[in-house]
Amino acid sequence: MAELITLARPYAKAAFETALQDGSLDKWSSMIALSAAVAGEEGVSSILSSPSLSSEQIADAFVGICGDELDAKGKNFVSLLAEYKRLVLLPEISSLFEILKANQEMSVDVEITTAYEISSDVSNKLAQALKDRLKREIILATNVDPSLIGGAIIRAGDNVIDSSVRGKLSKLAESMNS
Repeated sequence: MAELITLARPYAKAAFETALQDGSLDKWSSMIALSAAVAGEEGVSSILSSPSLSSEQIADAFVGICGDELDAKGKNFVSLLAEYKRLVLLPEISSLFEILKANQEMSVDVEITTAYEISSDVSNKLAQALKDRLKREIILATNVDPSLIGGAIIRAGDNVIDSSVRGKLSKLAESMNS
């Protein structure tokens, strides 16, 4: 998996720089996300790996599927990826692009998983505390997972705070077994 991300990184950075220069981060974000979804479809992936088609034919077919959602630069990006047989990297390119975009916009996606539904007041307080700590705008999503027993797991980018009862029990069992 690390190899795919390594291959995708220069393309994501190039797309990001282009979007930044054009002032069209949101447009590029949607174009790349759509392209990643198309590349992930089972029928399309067989076309992408077809040895009987030229890179130009593959790019034309791909752009045809995406339709008018791609602008001229988006179509050129797809053609470049097709030329170097990198269309399969689009899901990784998309995720890296979103990370670069979030860093630029000083925002972070935060996922809070709790054992029980939390009130909007509690989620707002958590969001404010995270905003103060991370010094970024918070895009909050909440989930319920009864298997946590109690507590919560907070994921903010690469940071994970596990204060769930299940997590604490797992740590206790691990320390007792060592």
